[in-house]
Amino acid sequence: MKTINSASARYEGMGKTGKGHVSTKSGALDNPYGFNTRFEDAPGTNPEEMIAAAHASCFTMATSFQLAEAGHENGELHCTCDVTLEDDGEGGFEVTKSALKLTGKLPGVSKETFEDLANKAKEGCPISKLLNCEITLETEFEG
Repeated sequence: MKTINSASARYEGMGKTGKGHVSTKSGALDNPYGFNTRFEDAPGTNPEEMIAAAHASCFTMATSFQLAEAGHENGELHCTCDVTLEDDGEGGFEVTKSALKLTGKLPGVSKETFEDLANKAKEGCPISKLLNCEITLETEFEG
């Protein structure tokens, strides 16, 4: 199976004073972005927020598939993802970390099974494979 998804970005003006707009083909994302949304908490989004959303959603889905393949069909997963952007010391920036925090409410699943399958999902998730940074996983199990 092969899928192709797309998004587009426009930026008017340059540098800190510029203003951008990003959207996806599906219409799920249609937001302004720019220096002020990235570094000054202005309304809109930024690339790291979109990476965090992509990683959280992909990893959570991958974990659900790991659980389903192991014969578990009921439950709930909730994931947050914090993506860290740091100065690279060479005049630019780099994403250095993606920190996943997964909570599982899974009747009939042991904590050990949950953690094992979540770690497999972290390694196999397409977005995890894409990222060139440290990826951490913290789990919370509610049985």
